[in-house]
Amino acid sequence: MIKELSVKTSSQVELIDITHMVEKVVSESKTKSGICTVYVPHTTAGITINENADPSVREDIIKELNKIIPFDDNYSHLEGNSAAHIKATVVGSSETVLIEDRRLVLGTWQGIYFCEFDGPRTRKVIVKIVEG
Repeated sequence: MIKELSVKTSSQVELIDITHMVEKVVSESKTKSGICTVYVPHTTAGITINENADPSVREDIIKELNKIIPFDDNYSHLEGNSAAHIKATVVGSSETVLIEDRRLVLGTWQGIYFCEFDGPRTRKVIVKIVEG
């Protein structure tokens, strides 16, 4: 099963918890046991898994990524979004999560985040469920 989700971002850099959206796809798939891959088909966005209990963790991740990879750093790319491309490369474009008993196998504090680095935009997230 494959499903395309839409995520609307409102900032240039933003981490959006999409765990509930992915859980809904898993639930609809009726897969008892398997693998869920969450993939972003964009070169200036990413997917990560991290703590979703305290929103300050998202803020800290963004702050540090912006510090390490500043927006204006004399880049060669003519579109002016090189920092977004670099951040997406560092974070990565996909995550794989196990499915057991029709549920994502995530740690107590873990959530799945869509990472926007060149927003605001409307983005695609592709979720693939493989039963097994």
